[in-house]
Amino acid sequence: MFSGHIFVVLLFQTATVTSQTVNVGRLLRFACSQLVIERTDPLVNPGLNPSPHTHQIVGGNSFNVTMDPSEMDPSLASTCTTCTYSEDFSNYWTASLYFRSPENGSFKLVPQRPNFVGLDGVLHPVGGGITVYYMTSVFGSSATGNGKVTAFPPGFRMLAGSPDIASRALAFPGICHRCNGNTAGFTPCDSSDSSELPTKICPGGIRGSVIFPSCWDGKNLDSPDHTSHVAYSPSGGGKLAGQACPESHPVRIPQLMYEMLWDTSQFNDPAYFDDGEKRQPFMYSFGDGAGYGQHGDYIFGWKEGALQRGMDAVLGDKCVNDRCHVLKHQSASEGVACTKKTQVEGEIVGRGGEWLQALPGNRNVD
Repeated sequence: MFSGHIFVVLLFQTATVTSQTVNVGRLLRFACSQLVIERTDPLVNPGLNPSPHTHQIVGGNSFNVTMDPSEMDPSLASTCTTCTYSEDFSNYWTASLYFRSPENGSFKLVPQRPNFVGLDGVLHPVGGGITVYYMTSVFGSSATGNGKVTAFPPGFRMLAGSPDIASRALAFPGICHRCNGNTAGFTPCDSSDSSELPTKICPGGIRGSVIFPSCWDGKNLDSPDHTSHVAYSPSGGGKLAGQACPESHPVRIPQLMYEMLWDTSQFNDPAYFDDGEKRQPFMYSFGDGAGYGQHGDYIFGWKEGALQRGMDAVLGDKCVNDRCHVLKHQSASEGVACTKKTQVEGEIVGRGGEWLQALPGNRNVD
């Protein structure tokens, strides 16, 4: 959803796609169903079981509490993936969203709508999850040099956003929310979006976006804060990739973006919202009722050479979105069938629609 090379417009009436417009853009865009929802985070809290708050995880089924890059490669350890491209065993995860009852303070996990329409015009019956984007520069082949995008190497990982952000002044520009009406929107994190969770009823649900950096130092697969080895292009708008990378991070990498569509329809009681008072009933799993602290984690896990083939083909206008002939595909039903038993024994996170007396982990709420 980018001006200049907008590629898909999803038009919703409740849960139904009524029409779409497709234009070719230089990117891969595909669906990944939920693998598991649990309190684990092998990037920020490796080895800690359970971790402090709940995440929804998608991708390869080798996801585990530790994921030490010196000991395992997801592309070799996984036996299935929840993603459209069957050579992609990466793991992608974000914080889960909950509804907090104004009546009694109990919590309910907010479900997700299928959020992916392929170039065939079909709404893919994915199980919630994340729509994943691997983008070249928003300016296409006019990016640095010849437009070459270098795929992430094995062992690469990074983080965008932080659950510690608690104010608008510190809000992360690449994290945003859109209140969808009966139509879904265009460019993420533009003037139609907000750092905060929407404070009015959203007939089409809440669209969340997490935009990652597009430049790498070319040396480190990770960094202590999981962010210093990567950087945003200084000329990109709204954290979208611009034409140049800084000297400190000269290597152009695919710009990764996550897109989630939260189905808030069962919670659309006008009494729960007040736009003037900035009051709304939703809260992220780490106790954030504003939305500033949403974040995304990434661990690379494509089969050897596959992502580079895909990005080269994208720059050559030979493929786009979920239609890339140089990459192997699987059906939506095969992706949905890839699941993993929770690693946090006995904990109920609300995936079955249960009401919870507290957020998993008894998180304090803002």
